[in-house]
Amino acid sequence: MILERGGKLIARFDSAQEVTLAAVSKDRWRGGSPNALREFRFQRNASAAVSGIISGTSTLPRRALGPEDGAVFRITPVRPIAQLREEALKASPPIEPGMFHAAELMELNRLDPTIKLDIRYATSRNFLGTPVYTEARAFLQRPAALALVRAHRMLAPLGYGLLIHDAYRPWFVTRMFWDATPEAQHEFVADPASGSRHNRGAAVDLSLYELRTGRPVEMPGVYDEFSRRSYPDYPGGTSRQRWHRDLLRRTMEVQGFTVNSSEWWHFDHKDWKRYRLGNTPFEMLFR
Repeated sequence: MILERGGKLIARFDSAQEVTLAAVSKDRWRGGSPNALREFRFQRNASAAVSGIISGTSTLPRRALGPEDGAVFRITPVRPIAQLREEALKASPPIEPGMFHAAELMELNRLDPTIKLDIRYATSRNFLGTPVYTEARAFLQRPAALALVRAHRMLAPLGYGLLIHDAYRPWFVTRMFWDATPEAQHEFVADPASGSRHNRGAAVDLSLYELRTGRPVEMPGVYDEFSRRSYPDYPGGTSRQRWHRDLLRRTMEVQGFTVNSSEWWHFDHKDWKRYRLGNTPFEMLFR
C-alpha cells in the first residue's frame, strides 16, 4: 500500500513494515536503509492518474477498492428489488421479549435546520441503484437526536456541520438490503433476524460538510462502500481525509455514540437497546 501521512509518501508492506519514500523524480521514489533500498516507479494512464507501480522486477497494477471521485458504490442485487420489496412488506420483524421505551422519534433537521440531509435511500444514488424510501427524511429517538444536535454544534467552531445519510430505517428495508446483497458482502448489511440499530431509531449514517461552502468533505472511502476503505481504522487515503474521519468519530463519541467496526459513517447511540425494532414507513410518521 502506498499512502500519504503528514505530507510524506509511505510504502506499507504486508508485515505492516513502513518505509518513508523520497522523490527522485515525479514518478520515481526511493526509501529504506542503504542496505535495503527500495525504488518505486509509478505508471500513469491516459488521464495521468496512477495506474500501477514497478518495484524491482515486479509490476503491481493499482487495485480498485471502490469508486473514485465521489461516485456511488453499487452492487448487483441478487433478485429484482420490486420482488424483494413485496416480500419484505409482507414479513414481520422478529418478536422481542422484554420491556422497551416507547418510541419518540424526532426529525433531525427540524431540531436544527443547519443539519444537512443527503438521504441516499430516497434516491437512486445508493448501493442498490434505486429508491427504497418514499421521502427524504431523518428521524432518531429523542436521546439520540438531542445528542446528535450537540455533536453538530460542537463542530461549528471548526467550520463543519453534520451531513445525514440515514437514521431511522423501517425493518422491512433492512430485510430488503439483506436479501438483495450477495452473501459474501453480508458484513456490510444487518441481518433482519436480529434487526438493525437503525430499525430502533438509535443509529445514524453521516459525514461532515463545510459550513463555508456547503460541500461534503472527502473521506478515505465513500459512503456505503463495501470494501476495506470503509473500516474506521483503514490506513489509506490522505492525512486530511483521515483527519476528517477521525474528527467525526471523536465528536460523535463525546456525545455517546460508538462507531461501527466496518463502517466509518455508522454510529450507534448508547441507548439503542432500550428501543424495540420499528417497521413504520416514513409516510406514516408524524409531520
